[in-house]
Formats: sequence, structure tokens, C-alpha cells
Amino acid sequence: MSVRYLTAKLAQQIDEELMSATGAFSLDQLMELAGLACAQTLAKVYSREKYPRVLICCGPGNQGGDGLVAARHLGMFGYQPTIWMPKPGNKDIYQRLKTQCDNMKIQTLAPTQETETLRDVLARSDVVLDAIFGFSFKPPVRAPFDAALPLISASGLPIVSVDIPSGWDVENGNAEGVGLNPDVLISLTAPKEGVRTFKGRHFLGGRFVTKAMEEKFALNLPAYPGFDQIVELPRASDASERL
Repeated sequence: MSVRYLTAKLAQQIDEELMSATGAFSLDQLMELAGLACAQTLAKVYSREKYPRVLICCGPGNQGGDGLVAARHLGMFGYQPTIWMPKPGNKDIYQRLKTQCDNMKIQTLAPTQETETLRDVLARSDVVLDAIFGFSFKPPVRAPFDAALPLISASGLPIVSVDIPSGWDVENGNAEGVGLNPDVLISLTAPKEGVRTFKGRHFLGGRFVTKAMEEKFALNLPAYPGFDQIVELPRASDASERL
């Protein structure tokens, strides 16, 4: 059986159960494992020798938290990360993640609603990690991200998106035509309905779903190889050819 694609409602339900008394995970644990999977995905596809300068674009929610964790791990992998986070989250967890990046001497650009800073840093980056919007996003895209997404797209840089490409609806995909079109996608927990037709390289990460939960929600997850935090899924075209 093929892997199950999640609706927004089901993705939210699984998240809540993971952090319930039944799942027993904390947000910190899930974010750490998710961010590590994101960093590993980028490193697998884009070597630090050819793509050393990584721009991590973070939103104000949990998606941005995953990006901050990924930035720290990419720094440990030998990359040169820079964080663009125009609307920093105000929760304690985001502040601690930001401090961890500071302690790794990872540059975080000063928050601003202007796009010139983003334009400048894109010009001196090799690859973008898109951690702006997550599965709870609903159009329209609001400032400053409404101006940022076209800039990122126009940069011509390869893009790795976390869980759902920013600007896409979790169930309807890029129906509005305003989202990023990444080269690589790292789905977390399980892929979402809106990315069924995604044509790029597609990885699954977040190796924290227990056997009991996988069976309860009939996720049909593929086996992760060895000790890797990620597993590559068949491309949409490959999967359709086998149907």
C-alpha cells in the first residue's frame, strides 16, 4: 500500500496526539527531530562543497522553529547558514532556538518589513531552505511574505521546502499560483494532500511516529534506511506510472 496523504485536519490531529499524554512527546523533541531531518535532506541533495551558503527563511510559527533547528545542524555539518526571519516568534522556545543559533555564530538578519535585505542575501546564497509557512497556512499570503515569495522564486536558487511549499494550501496545493515551486520537498510525519502532484525530489522525515500511531492512522509509512532521519519517496510521475 502507498503512503497516506494527510488533510489539514488529520495532520493537526496527529500532531496533537503526538504531544498528548498518549504520545508523550514535547514540542521541543518533535521540532529537534524535524529540523534535523530538514538539515539532512538539504545536505543529501546539495553538498557543502558546491552549495556552502544556505539561506534559511523562517516564519513566525512552528515551521520557523524547524528552520532554526535545521540552521544549527547545518552549521554543525559545515555549511554557512544565514537566517532570514522578519517576524520572530515571541514564544520562549523560539527565543531559545535563536540563542542556540547565536551560540553557533550563525547570522540572523535584523527583522524588517523591507525586502532589500532579503534581496541582498539571496544574491550571496547558494540554496534556500523554505521554512516559512506550515500545514496550517491559509491564503492569502500577507506582508512581508507576499513580497518575499516572488523574490525567492526570481532568485533562481534551488529551494528545499519544509513540509508544504510556502504559499501552497495544504489540501489544494498551489491553486492560487502564488507559492514557491521548490526543487526538493521534505514532508514531516506524512505527506500532505496538496503535494500529491509535486514533481521534484520528495523526502519524508520526522522519524518519531510510533508503530501504534502509524497503525491507528493507517499511514503506511516506508521503512527508513539504517539510521537515516529521512527516506526518499517516489516522484509523482514514477508513482503514477505504476498505477
